[in-house]
Amino acid sequence: MDTTATARRLRRDQTLVERTLWAPVRNRRLGGFKFLRQVAIDRYFADFVCEAAKVIVELDGPAHDGREDYDARRTETLELFGYVVVRYRNERVLADPDGTADEILAVLRSDRL
Repeated sequence: MDTTATARRLRRDQTLVERTLWAPVRNRRLGGFKFLRQVAIDRYFADFVCEAAKVIVELDGPAHDGREDYDARRTETLELFGYVVVRYRNERVLADPDGTADEILAVLRSDRL
């Protein structure tokens, strides 16, 4: 698998919820933290990654329904690489993108990192 080409395709064909959350986090708009989209980590592509804080933000839509075990294994793998993984349902992001961004900022600034 060509991870670079796949990541480019995922960034180009982003979903509405990805576009919605990208607006407040791009270009260091969220507390000065830099985020990247669709980053290949091990065999997964993380939706949003802040390398400086080692935080991954995952957006979960209908495709994740019934895949809780898979998502848990994925989270465990990403945590082995030193990341904190936070998940938001698509409906939550679309209903309150600014509130979601505020919650992400709180994680970025938390003492547990």
